[in-house]
Amino acid sequence: MTADLFDATAMYEEDYLHFFASLQGGPPTHGPVVGTAYPGASAAADLVWRLLDLRPGAEVLDLCCGHGALANELAARGCRVTGLDSSEVFLARARADAGTEVEYVPGDMRRLPSDWTGRFDRIVNWTTAFGYFDDDVNRGVLAEIARVLRPGGRVAIDLDNLPKFLASYTPSRITAALPNGDMLVDRNHFDPLTARFEVERTVLRDGRARKLTFVKRLFGFPELRDWLTAAGFTDVSAHGEDGEPLTIAHNRMVVTASR
Repeated sequence: MTADLFDATAMYEEDYLHFFASLQGGPPTHGPVVGTAYPGASAAADLVWRLLDLRPGAEVLDLCCGHGALANELAARGCRVTGLDSSEVFLARARADAGTEVEYVPGDMRRLPSDWTGRFDRIVNWTTAFGYFDDDVNRGVLAEIARVLRPGGRVAIDLDNLPKFLASYTPSRITAALPNGDMLVDRNHFDPLTARFEVERTVLRDGRARKLTFVKRLFGFPELRDWLTAAGFTDVSAHGEDGEPLTIAHNRMVVTASR
């Protein structure tokens, strides 16, 4: 296993929830935020329900579930939901917010439990929670998703829409600012040789500052379609955040595929 590209434990902790829980609509389920608009959990659940043809009773895995907003919403609609995340801080928040039973599991998306083979009808991976490793490992994540899906199962992966993302690229930005003066300030770099978006983040909170970094891989649809096909998926398609076929105007790219 190659070294991680950044320290996820430093990224996905209480400061993250402090900032994004204060934004309208609540924090994203996961993924570093860089100014892209994210729909709330109810709207996201509506989209997932439609694109994956969900039904009450379906066995659903929310892979990298973050603080559980989407997982809890899907469970409230009658799905049997399991949420997996590497952040104990996020999982504690998810359990506290759950209005109905959800199985929250600490774990690593690169190595899903061996007894999950063929367990799930549907898998969601939401709010740019894919692409945090080198390319061989990222492909391995797709193979793990294929392994734990039942035959005929479907997956939905929500990512930045690459053309729109790059069109709004800036070398630095205030990503979040609260009325009390707390803020996140990001310095950005995009490497066209690796298609990695690299961020040095300064967290200013309660008069103190700390720095952290994160890295995410950006994907155009044709590349991710080919990766999914190589992992054994079929019927790969892409939609925007409104569920319509993907265009350059969409902020989000939601890729769906069948096992």
